[in-house]
Amino acid sequence: MVREIAISLYLFIFKCFFTLFNLFSLKDKTTFVVSFGDNSKYVYEEMRRQEAQDDVVFLCKGKSITHFKGYKDVTLIAFESTDILGWFKSVYHLATSKHILVDNYFGFLAVTNFKEDVECIQLWHATGAIKKFGLQDLSIKDRSEKAVQRFLKVYHRFDKVVVGSDTMARIFKEAFSLGDENILRTGIPRTDFFYDEPQKQRAVQTLTNENKLLQEKKVILYAPTYRDNELTQFNLQLNLEKMKNELGEGYIVILRLHPAIKVTEDYTRKYPDFLFDYSSELYDINDLLLISDYLITDYSSISYEYCLLRKPMIFFTYDLEQYKSKRGIWEGFEENLPGPMVMDTESIIELIKKDYVDYSLIDSYAEKWNKYSTGQSSSNLVHYMYGQSSDVNRKLGQ
Repeated sequence: MVREIAISLYLFIFKCFFTLFNLFSLKDKTTFVVSFGDNSKYVYEEMRRQEAQDDVVFLCKGKSITHFKGYKDVTLIAFESTDILGWFKSVYHLATSKHILVDNYFGFLAVTNFKEDVECIQLWHATGAIKKFGLQDLSIKDRSEKAVQRFLKVYHRFDKVVVGSDTMARIFKEAFSLGDENILRTGIPRTDFFYDEPQKQRAVQTLTNENKLLQEKKVILYAPTYRDNELTQFNLQLNLEKMKNELGEGYIVILRLHPAIKVTEDYTRKYPDFLFDYSSELYDINDLLLISDYLITDYSSISYEYCLLRKPMIFFTYDLEQYKSKRGIWEGFEENLPGPMVMDTESIIELIKKDYVDYSLIDSYAEKWNKYSTGQSSSNLVHYMYGQSSDVNRKLGQ
């Protein structure tokens, strides 16, 4: 009850100032509202390559602001922070921009009645989906009717949702209660990275220069998603002692935790020269995928990008039934994975020792989830936004 009152009060204030700023004329301006950053970064850089003349504003939550600090020709604002002046500027930019691009759920959208010429595009932060979200999230049953109606208002503010596959289009339509006319089949901007050989080589060189072991040994990347009860203290389920003893001197493990996790034990101190923590925002997850030889994950969407590299994956789903009941998983998850599911560290070690990989499963997975992500996703989206023709519209929205 207290939470709902606080949200309602905040949105009322937001709406008042948005309505005021909405009296101003629209500018040739694109505003990104960012919680992750990678998709937004690729779109922005493509805008500049195509010489789009819009002013650009980044409203950044949390650490996502680090992605954009090197850009000189943008307005950069810490969004929903304690900076009151920055908050007013944020609302102004949202009310006066012709393009609004978001990469997550943002509650303020429930009260932003954009002008007719404004288009709001949802970039989202995942290429595919394993765990349920939006209206299909099992936790929604515990929310009030008022909250559910607010969610719907936010989802219906998305004029377009960018997808990399028809499978993800179907999921978005269910999760956000949208129609096919809201789907934009450009591909996912950040996947362009996997088709850019010079950029990939530079990324690998940078990481291996910093840590020679990444080049000298086989790299096992462990990248789990978060659990709601582990946001302040992650509980590592891998038996690192056993992995270190049985895999010998030829392997190292790199850890990449979800950005939502705030506090963790310093595992690197316990396992020096075997485990390295690359959870910091300073390291791009795509770069870590490149230098890894194996991926261990669970319900994270990281597998959708990793399959583009045709490398082995292991799904460490030790809490599958519990996760299903609490968060919910999209139908077909267990039948269509590009790698084996295991419940314990011993099984992981055995698979790595056998060097198990089924490339046909990986290729099928990549085709299913990355149909439109073929190296031109950022270009497709920017062409849609700024250089579109009726033919382009029909192709991307078909």
